[in-house]
Amino acid sequence: MIRIRPAIRGTDKWGSGAFGAPRGDRTHRGEDYEASRGARVEAVRGGEVTKLGYAYPDDLSYRYVEITDLDGCAARYMYVLPLVELHTRVEQGQPLGTVQSIARRYPGILPHFHFEVRDGGGEIIPPQEYFKRRGG
Repeated sequence: MIRIRPAIRGTDKWGSGAFGAPRGDRTHRGEDYEASRGARVEAVRGGEVTKLGYAYPDDLSYRYVEITDLDGCAARYMYVLPLVELHTRVEQGQPLGTVQSIARRYPGILPHFHFEVRDGGGEIIPPQEYFKRRGG
């Protein structure tokens, strides 16, 4: 199982996995955590499964799970094949899904899943701020 706070994906030809790393004309809006394909990812916080989405509109094979906590923060676990159902309650530490390989889309990228958080107002916040704010 993968618990949040494994190592942040290092730099490869696609850039760094750190929050705020350059991505052409934008910056990276989350953190990429090292993880092997098939590893289970656990919820950082309890909450409700508010979205089971697709990471890319042009490729429906890449999924994500979004959990909204009681404070209204929405945490997205991207490149994660869901094991949970929409509108169900999950507890901290509960398995949410399994890591997908995105090497087909990004050849040579280090294996990882992407984690990003929006506060109750919809603004992206650094995952590390979320951990501090929420005691994680």
